[in-house]
Amino acid sequence: MPSGYALKKAARVLHDGGIVAYPTEAVFGLGCDPADPVAVFRLLKIKDRSVGPGLILVASDIDQFDPFVGSLTAVEHIRLEETWPGPITWLVTANAAAPFWITGGRERIAVRVTAHPIAAALCRAADMALVATSANRTGTLPVRTALNARLRFGQDVDYILGGSVGGRPRPTEIRDARTGDIIRR
Repeated sequence: MPSGYALKKAARVLHDGGIVAYPTEAVFGLGCDPADPVAVFRLLKIKDRSVGPGLILVASDIDQFDPFVGSLTAVEHIRLEETWPGPITWLVTANAAAPFWITGGRERIAVRVTAHPIAAALCRAADMALVATSANRTGTLPVRTALNARLRFGQDVDYILGGSVGGRPRPTEIRDARTGDIIRR
């Protein structure tokens, strides 16, 4: 687990509009403040990715999604509560304030309350949900170590929060909260 100093520094970088690489359940992720369009578009440029697919948000607590998520039905709440914290990303209804650079212009938004201790600690230290996209450029494999993140991204990333990724062999599963259907395995 990174030191309290490292977590505070990473949180400060995020609040200052920076991009942080951090360990998640399967791979290192790239994250930024989802409400900061300059940071998000910079992250997308680093990844060589368009805004079209939208981005996943990760949090340490469901309340951190309040600025982005609309009302959930009772069934949706149950689905989320049964799997969180954990490695399931859910598509839920976005609220009117959710920015298009996160939703990809869709009415749905992808969210996950992570069980990864470092990712969760970073969200707590920053006191917000974060963008959670794999640390790779389009068409390349994601990195799984802090060293590889530094080698792959160099100065493009403002801070790398050290630590180990979780034991998942692939990125998290994505499910539709309305239906329970699996969108990505």
